[in-house]
Amino acid sequence: MPVSFTTKVEEFVAHSGPKITYTKAPLGTEFFIRSHDLLFEQGVNDVEINIQKWGDEPCFFSTGDASTIPYDIFAASFYLLSRYEEYLPFVTDEHERFSPEQSLAYKNGFLEKPVIDIWAYKFLELLKEKFPRYEYPKRTFKFISIINVSKVFAFKHKGLIRTFGGFINDFFTLRWVNLWNRFLVVFNFKRDPYNTFTHLLKLQKETGIETLFFFLISNYTTFDTNISTTSATYVSLIKSVGDYAKVGLLSSYFTYNNSSKLKKEKNKLESITNVPLYRSRQHYLRLNFPDTYESLLDLDILEDYSMGYNTAVGFRASSCTPFYFYNIDLEIQTPLKLFPFAVSDRALNTILDYTVDESLVKITTLKNEVKKVNGTFITVFHNESVGNYGEWEGWKTVYKNIVK
Repeated sequence: MPVSFTTKVEEFVAHSGPKITYTKAPLGTEFFIRSHDLLFEQGVNDVEINIQKWGDEPCFFSTGDASTIPYDIFAASFYLLSRYEEYLPFVTDEHERFSPEQSLAYKNGFLEKPVIDIWAYKFLELLKEKFPRYEYPKRTFKFISIINVSKVFAFKHKGLIRTFGGFINDFFTLRWVNLWNRFLVVFNFKRDPYNTFTHLLKLQKETGIETLFFFLISNYTTFDTNISTTSATYVSLIKSVGDYAKVGLLSSYFTYNNSSKLKKEKNKLESITNVPLYRSRQHYLRLNFPDTYESLLDLDILEDYSMGYNTAVGFRASSCTPFYFYNIDLEIQTPLKLFPFAVSDRALNTILDYTVDESLVKITTLKNEVKKVNGTFITVFHNESVGNYGEWEGWKTVYKNIVK
């Protein structure tokens, strides 16, 4: 809905359409929301938060009886969307990340609910009561599928040393099935189990689901174990996927605090696709507020798909609606749009140790929460999980069921 702001009483009184006051006291009997101090402050301060219930939903920043709604949902939404709590001191995990267990949403049991969108609909119902003649626009449910390509092949195109080392490792760790499969794939008797791109593109075409592929193109490190972009096969794959789907950069582990490395990776991917790159994700979801996003903005990246957790499912920013990053240090809204995802295959299978059936139930539950508010449901899968190999046995069916 289009919104305009005024601090002049005469302008407010003269306006004939829907209007609200957001301040400490109402002018009269208008739609009034008593404001919390948060949105009138500069920088980051200690904020006292007391979680209460607005009907069945958790909320905070109580407004008192005079307010038309019982909570300042503008300030509360800003606190959650801006990731205010991640600007405050916190204990990092092994990858220097903010862990979900430290979040307000996790501690108070609403991590798996897009509470900001729920508040917005409750707000909308009250607006409809106050201004019944206004035509309120409706939004529709949307689904976006993210495919993370951090290991493009399981066995193929690894180079002589890594391939030979894989054979030796399988032999001495007695992984006979892996050894046999490695032999079949390397000598072209069998398709590489992680090479699922034809299947993924076919599903995109059949279902019409928007699918984004994020490719890791960094040099080999402890955490970035993809094949090199010097491989003609890998370059050809990126080009062919880019012909049928949207492509983005999976920024490597050490770009977290290295903007020059990030720039090199962006330039490399652009040289492969021959189109400007404006969307990215952080490998391992390493985010440092606001530095990581400032680096993306410096490189004219306008869409980020990292807003979520690797070790939990749910809504890191408590919303299922894409929103613009607000830099609290600079007190400005930026052009960088953040697309919050709700669930990843890695969190369910590797971290939470869910079975295939349990994972399907959890994904469906989260999807239904998003459908209730006509939001954007974003999932993160890997090309390897759709390969149905090893630890990912059965996951091809999970992905197929979700997109269909």
